Amino acid sequence: MKPITREWISKAEGDWAAANLLFRARRITNYDATCFHAQHLMHKYQITIYWSNEDQVYVAEVPELPGCMAHGDTHELALANSNEAIQLWIDTANEFGDPVPEPRGQRLMLA
Repeated sequence: MKPITREWISKAEGDWAAANLLFRARRITNYDATCFHAQHLMHKYQITIYWSNEDQVYVAEVPELPGCMAHGDTHELALANSNEAIQLWIDTANEFGDPVPEPRGQRLMLA
């Protein structure tokens, strides 16, 4: 596992633990806030990152969510931006009542 992946997983697990602590500390439970916080930080969709000669940036595409992509000057920035794009995609789908595909949890077949 690459160091950046290990670092991202560690941060996501830490954020999940923090969300659970906040959840348990409240007298009035707010399941939606905890689920949103965890979902926002721990997306499990495949993200494909590649260099675009045309745009001179790294592009991050989320093949399981049609049209969901982001970019950045570095791999790390493209990944961070893609996580925000995923959340925006999910929020928009929910707002309009569109289905949100479940992450496949396995590598997609590439042609």
